[in-house]
Formats: sequence, C-alpha cells, structure tokens
Amino acid sequence: MEFSLEQLAGILGGTVEGDSSQKVNRLDKIQEGQSGSIAFLANAKYESFLYDTAATAVIVSEDFVPSKPHKTTLIRVKDAYLGFTTLLEAYQQFQQNALIGIEEPSYFADSSTMGEQGYRGAFSYIGKNCKIGNGVKIYGHAYIGDRVTIGDGTIVYAGAKIHADTQIGSQCVIHAGAVLGSDGFGFAPQEDGTYKTIPQIGNVVLEDQVSIGANTTIDRATMGTTFIRKGVKIDNQVHIAHNVIVGEHTVIAAQTGISGSTEIGKHCVLAGKVGIAGHLKIADHTSIGGNTGINKSIKEPGKSLFGFLAMDLRDFLRSYSVFKNLDDLQNRVQQLEKKG
Repeated sequence: MEFSLEQLAGILGGTVEGDSSQKVNRLDKIQEGQSGSIAFLANAKYESFLYDTAATAVIVSEDFVPSKPHKTTLIRVKDAYLGFTTLLEAYQQFQQNALIGIEEPSYFADSSTMGEQGYRGAFSYIGKNCKIGNGVKIYGHAYIGDRVTIGDGTIVYAGAKIHADTQIGSQCVIHAGAVLGSDGFGFAPQEDGTYKTIPQIGNVVLEDQVSIGANTTIDRATMGTTFIRKGVKIDNQVHIAHNVIVGEHTVIAAQTGISGSTEIGKHCVLAGKVGIAGHLKIADHTSIGGNTGINKSIKEPGKSLFGFLAMDLRDFLRSYSVFKNLDDLQNRVQQLEKKG
C-alpha cells in the first residue's frame, strides 16, 4: 500500500509543506521513522526527534512552529494526533477489506444468512437462523450461536464466543476470547444449604459502534436484556453481569466488575479494577478512579469518585492529607499524654 503525500493530505484535510509527490508505504513512530514512512508529532516532549528522524513525512498540528531546521516534509492538520489516528483507521480498514471469502473447514447453518463482502475464517462456527450483515469479518475459531444477529461492518476476532440470541449492531469490534451471552450468576439458596440454578433465558444486545476487549465477559439477562448502548468501549478482562445497562459512550477499563441489574449512565469513565455492587444507578458523566468500590447509587451527574468505599474526590483528597500523617499525629498525641 503506497500513497503520495498529496493523497494523504487530501484524506486528512491538511496541507503539505514540502514535496507533495513523495510516496510513503508504512506508519512509524517519529523516533523510529525511516525513508518511506510517515510519523506524527503531537506531544512537545518528542519534538527533538523531528530534527533527526529519517521519516519521509511527519504529521503536525497547524500551529506547530519548528525551533530549528529539519529535513522531513510536514503535513499540517488541525490536530496531529487525530490526524494520525485517521490514518491508522484507514490502514486497518484497508487490511480488513482485503479479507473476503470463506476459509475451510468452517460451519455455516443452512438456515442462516450472511451479506456481501464478508469473511469467515477457518474453524469458525455459525449456528441456526443467524442474520449476519454486509462486510462482517468472522475470524477463525469464533463461535456464533443460534439466532444471533450481527450488523454491517462488525468484526469478530479469533476465539470469541457469541451465545444464542445475542444481538450485535453495526461497526462493532469483538476482540479475541470475549464471551457474549453466557449465563448470568443466578443461584437460589435452599434450606439444606445447597443452591438451585436459576435459568438465564434473556439475552445480550450491543448497539452500534461498541468495542469489547479480549477475554471480557457479558452475561445474558435472567429475563429481558443486558444492554450495551451505542459507542461504549470496554477494555480487556471486564465482567458485566446479567441485566446490566451501560449507557452510550461510556468507557470501562480492564478488570472492572459490574454486578447484576446495575445501570451505568452515559459518558461515564470507569478506570481499572472498579467494583460496582448490584441494583445501583450511576448518573451520567460519572468518573470513577481505579480500585474504587461503589456500594450505593450515584444520583448527581458529573461526580468524580475515588477510594474504597467511594467518596467524593475532593473529600478524599482532604482526608488523605490527614491520614497519610497519622503515624506522626499518633506520636505527637502520645508525647502530649506523657507530659500530661
């Protein structure tokens, strides 16, 4: 794949400062740039590499002013980081679009349908009465259970497991090893101390543009639906229990666990290892720091929470300034007691 700088500037809506006829065929970090590659400079910490890089071109922001001469050609765009991200997306899309057809052996039930320009990798399994859209890529060893629907342009990577009745929207990404629609954790205690399994007969629904990280698990509802709304991004190794609702454009980092029937609002940020108890409601635009435990609903939008158990971030910081000095305070109290 080779493009002229003029073509790339057109894709990015930018301008070339130098020879626009030069061609590039790969993407590099600025500190590792070689002839034929394009890099980007968005962080001032890396500016020094601009003057030594061998990259053919570097994407910079419109307002960037070099502090000394350089040899590379510049492509000026409104935002250098977003510009390079656009190139990464285009490169990835080009690679994925090249994947078309069916690899054997694979299984596809006669009652299922799949749109045009799709791909099915070797050892993939598609169950009965599935409806799969155009341009869907299903990699090797992926499992798609009965009555699953998948929208246009969605990617299901190797080894992902999509259980029966799951509904997945368009332009979603399901990374390797993710499990969607497994049974929720439902057991009823009995008088003799044993537990009786509660059948989980609901499903999971992912709306459009959702990303699910590797080895993340999203449980089917006991009854009804576990909802992952439009634009949600979920990291690796996250667990979302039955009947949870995750609001639009919320992001969830690795090793977070959300207990059953909790509702997470829109545009929330959950950092790594957050734990949320069941049957709670988290307001829109809530930000929860890493390792924070939530055991009550958050009703006020826009709160930043941190600590275990969670408290208002400002209250926590004020308290922390005290309890980090508890040893010294205890010694002073003991000295005063001896004098008394």
